[in-house]
Amino acid sequence: MSISSEHKPLGKQVTGSLHMLSPIVELNVGGEMYTTTLSTLKKHPGSKLAEMFTGQPKLRTDSEGRFFIDRPGTYFKYILEYLRSNQVPTQCIQDVYKEALFYDIEPLIKQLEDSPQIFGELVARRQFLARVPNYSENIELMIRIARAEAVASRQSSVIVCVVRTEEDAARCLDALNSLDMDKKSVVKFGPWKAVPSISDLLDCIQMDVEAKGYKISFQPHVAEKGFRFKSHDFFYKFLFTWW
Repeated sequence: MSISSEHKPLGKQVTGSLHMLSPIVELNVGGEMYTTTLSTLKKHPGSKLAEMFTGQPKLRTDSEGRFFIDRPGTYFKYILEYLRSNQVPTQCIQDVYKEALFYDIEPLIKQLEDSPQIFGELVARRQFLARVPNYSENIELMIRIARAEAVASRQSSVIVCVVRTEEDAARCLDALNSLDMDKKSVVKFGPWKAVPSISDLLDCIQMDVEAKGYKISFQPHVAEKGFRFKSHDFFYKFLFTWW
């Protein structure tokens, strides 16, 4: 039994030249449908998006013949609006920035990097955290310790030692030797040479752990009576809540 040529195969690979395409293009971006022009998609010749629609086809099509791009469709409308009118989005900045990077639309990338949200993250916060030794590794260590202590518990805690200067680091070491706890379970951040304070670093830790999907809070860690240092000068308890 032969198959009718009218039936369109699912996810077929486009053949032939894109020069033969209609100037009107239908897109399926992650399940969201868009209609635009070929010239709009190719507005920035050096971009990855333009390359998708230049020369030999580089995309598959869905069952309706629309070009399929396997990216979040929600944010593509902002990309398309920029290509149409040069309008820089003011919503979902972080997510649109990720898509602009994927499609390699350089003018949009640069304009988004000038926005307060991206500028603050890339130039201020990340530059600060780059000066905190082993910051990312310590975040992962905190999470591993918290998960290890979460068995049959609603919450688990991690003790963090935060020191801003070399002098504080020495004092923290003395304090650790006085604390009645397993030193291997204390995660140490710092010292660093930058303007942000200990409070700023604590906020960054909370922000980055929460960005991984965890529910977390922190407070100064109060040591037992008779402890010869002010423990809250260095030590903080981060509380992970699991349910």
